[in-house]
Amino acid sequence: MAQDHPFYSPSTHGFVRVGAATPVVATADPAANARAHVELMRRGAEAGVQLLVFPELSLSAYAVDDLLMQDALLAEVERRIGELAEVADELDLVAVFGAPVRQGDALFNCGVVVGPGGVLGVVPKTYLPNYREYYEKRWFAPAAARSDDTVTLNGETVDFAPGLVFEAVDRAGFVFSAEICEDFWAPQPPSTRAALAGARILCNLSASNIVIGKAEERELLCASQSSRILSAYVFAASGWGESTTDLAWDGQAMIHELGAKLAAGERFALEPHLTIADVDVGRIGLERLRNGTFADCARAEGEAATVIPFELGGDDRTDDLIRPLDRFPFVPHDAARLDQDCYEAFNIQVQGLMRRLTATNGERIVIGVSGGLDSTQALLVTCRAFDRLGLPRSNILGFTLPGYATSDGTKSNAWALMNALGVTGGEIDIRPAADQMLRDIGHAYAMGEPVHDITFENVQAGLRTDYLFRLANQHKAFVLGTGDLSELALGWATYGVGDHMSHYNVNGGVAKTLIRHLIRWVAEREPEGGAAEVLRAILATEISPELVPADAEGRIQSTEGTVGPYALNDFFLFYISRFGMRPSKVAFLAHQAWKDAATGAWPSNTPDIEKAAYDLATIRHWLRKFLVRFFQTAQFKRSALPNGPKVVTGGSLSPRGDWRAPSDASAQVWLDELDANLPES
Repeated sequence: MAQDHPFYSPSTHGFVRVGAATPVVATADPAANARAHVELMRRGAEAGVQLLVFPELSLSAYAVDDLLMQDALLAEVERRIGELAEVADELDLVAVFGAPVRQGDALFNCGVVVGPGGVLGVVPKTYLPNYREYYEKRWFAPAAARSDDTVTLNGETVDFAPGLVFEAVDRAGFVFSAEICEDFWAPQPPSTRAALAGARILCNLSASNIVIGKAEERELLCASQSSRILSAYVFAASGWGESTTDLAWDGQAMIHELGAKLAAGERFALEPHLTIADVDVGRIGLERLRNGTFADCARAEGEAATVIPFELGGDDRTDDLIRPLDRFPFVPHDAARLDQDCYEAFNIQVQGLMRRLTATNGERIVIGVSGGLDSTQALLVTCRAFDRLGLPRSNILGFTLPGYATSDGTKSNAWALMNALGVTGGEIDIRPAADQMLRDIGHAYAMGEPVHDITFENVQAGLRTDYLFRLANQHKAFVLGTGDLSELALGWATYGVGDHMSHYNVNGGVAKTLIRHLIRWVAEREPEGGAAEVLRAILATEISPELVPADAEGRIQSTEGTVGPYALNDFFLFYISRFGMRPSKVAFLAHQAWKDAATGAWPSNTPDIEKAAYDLATIRHWLRKFLVRFFQTAQFKRSALPNGPKVVTGGSLSPRGDWRAPSDASAQVWLDELDANLPES
């Protein structure tokens, strides 16, 4: 495959490479500062940066006080603005830098936007701080005091207003705006109005001085603003070289997207540097599309903005993404975040089950325990729920229901788990009943032929469910479901039986990859009765429905051999159901995440499949199967799901929740989009 195919370019898939520049400041020396800007702009262009943000008043320096009133300084700043505009035009790069700009007899603290074509526009600061150490009103006029919506720089007249929106006409979604330092701290930042007007990337040119605790405050503001207004936020603060007459500067630089931090630069650095990340403006657009509150607010509170179009020029980069990209979107790689997610997921499941028990005055539960991942997680949740409600674990009735292909390993694990957890265990061999049913329907297996078709499999699955529901009637209990989110997405569930139907299902909102980590999380807490050892044994067991006997070479029925690796399927599910991304973009992201084998610290019992590498052909193969299953063949099963708690964002396939779809749709439009935009194998 040709690596220069458009598929391999981040720009093809709606990514904009942004940078926060941290120059070494030369106090009151625009010529030296311009040279520093040019150096960082060239470095940015070499790294593929398309939008580069500098600190506040970066061309003059911020802490120059009454020197801002010197004509010589202001004239030199204006000359250097022209120089930087020429460099940006040469590099096909958009840069936003800080400069004092005169309009008539007033001076404004501005963000100057330069790019292809020269100076694109100038954004004056809206809110001027004049408290504590700040005295900006001594030198500057606020944006509202401007006499016109244009300003003349080096003989050229350009737009001059707060809230200007800049749009790349040749890059869908590359729409940005800028605000300056204190604007960010205002109750209604200008960036909010810019976002409502269509800007997806918000830039902050800051000269915020550093005091203890302020870095955390800035990060909180960046994260919250990007989350609340569904945007990316690029923050660049002044650093080394600014005057420390009475203040200090740390050069904090950050890039956030939809509340998540994509990149952060070194603070207190002595050398100029760039903080770079790829922002997914396509994802931002999709999030705004599905968020009715954003649209309502834009209609109610939005204001018309001046949109300045520009043409960025060709971009044939085919390098790797520069942004965090989890292989497991439902399972963060950060250990602290994973611990928090597991704590929340487990307790959401527990609370949901507790409420159902109290609502039905239930005191007993019947659950099928197979020795596999899903039933193990459901049983752990049930034990915790019973403990918190003060009910005896003996009221948890666990049954193992061995069939034709049940292995000694899974059955022994099921019994060991039930014994370790102190629940009431039972065993019913379903083979005699299955033999009878197969005889009754005249199946070939009953005549002695080795026919292991779907009927052979579902006779066993259906009988297990029949037994569980009748046992629930007998013991005045209700049946707890065990099927997980990944199985529901793939339709890997027999309609109307235990992995699909129950009185309540605690796992329906939990992806298979997260189930695995939840069991690890419990095992690490050493539950009483020696359950931890059993849990680790279950984690090490290959996923299989165990409905068909092993073949002549001893190979067991493999779930992932049929539907594909759950690691990939969960990746597909997250980006398609959560954001509605095009299949070709999902394939691009999967290739970025999985093209190399995982390295680093992984738990000793992590299956090799979670550390594997997948080439694009393999990703395409399983993604095509996923698309058919998800959009075309499995929805009728999801339309009849029992109740169960939603656990992860965008992770409910309940017909009463996040995902509502027709049961008779076609997957063709998604298959066609994938095939049309991937390189040929």
